[in-house]
Amino acid sequence: MEFHIASSTEEVCGLLAEDPTREILAGGTDFMVEVNFRHKDPSAVIAIDRVPELKQWRHDGDAVSIGSCVTYREIERGPLSTIVPALAQSARTVGSPQIRNVATIGGNLGTASPAGDMIPVLLALDAKVIIRSIDGSREVSIDELITGVKETSLADNEFIEKIRVPILRGPQEFLKVGPRNAMVISIASLAMVTDLERSAIAIALGSVTAAPSKAREAEAYIQDFLDWNVMTVESSALPNFRRLVGEASSPINDHRSSATYRKHAVGVLGQRALLRIFESRDDG
Repeated sequence: MEFHIASSTEEVCGLLAEDPTREILAGGTDFMVEVNFRHKDPSAVIAIDRVPELKQWRHDGDAVSIGSCVTYREIERGPLSTIVPALAQSARTVGSPQIRNVATIGGNLGTASPAGDMIPVLLALDAKVIIRSIDGSREVSIDELITGVKETSLADNEFIEKIRVPILRGPQEFLKVGPRNAMVISIASLAMVTDLERSAIAIALGSVTAAPSKAREAEAYIQDFLDWNVMTVESSALPNFRRLVGEASSPINDHRSSATYRKHAVGVLGQRALLRIFESRDDG
């Protein structure tokens, strides 16, 4: 196998331009599973985990710019965990400490698995992905990047350089359901973020749709029952809200769960997240 260790983003661009069939390797927590099970048989690999600018994050105006090789461990702890709390919550649920030490945010997006735990959080936050090639950079949304199950809109000569995540003032939640409490692939997951400046709520789903998806009808419905001044929600609205969240999903039956259970579970997660942010009130 041809193996390259890149030291700069310019070198990555050049190597991909020379041979677009070369595959990108960051933490390898998904990539090497595919190789070991012979689902992938790469002839050439570019390791990008030693590129300094891809391993850094910084404040960028009203957003935080996160390099694609920033690890789950860095996201779950320290300053990033307070700046984007839902992202930290999702990072803590992934794998073991050893996995989180090497797994990267860019790898989670590039793998494009419906069960990728950071994907619903980034979608709810309206994050933008900066894609790089020798021809320059372009910016896409999460749902523009991920087009289906393990499918992306990346061209062969492109790679994910960084993710620009808006910094919102307001509570955030990430919840997931799996067959055990830790080191588990999610059966259903949900991210909920609030923006106190705009009195807005966003809800994104994981593991229950082929491509990233928001529960837009549920978002619009619950707005009429929220009191943003005291952060409460009318209890009478909860059953219909839970139903609308579930109906926003289009899950499948597989060896990990039935579609019926996934639809029910994501609705329950929506209600739980809502009640962690807003206190229930009975107006009757």
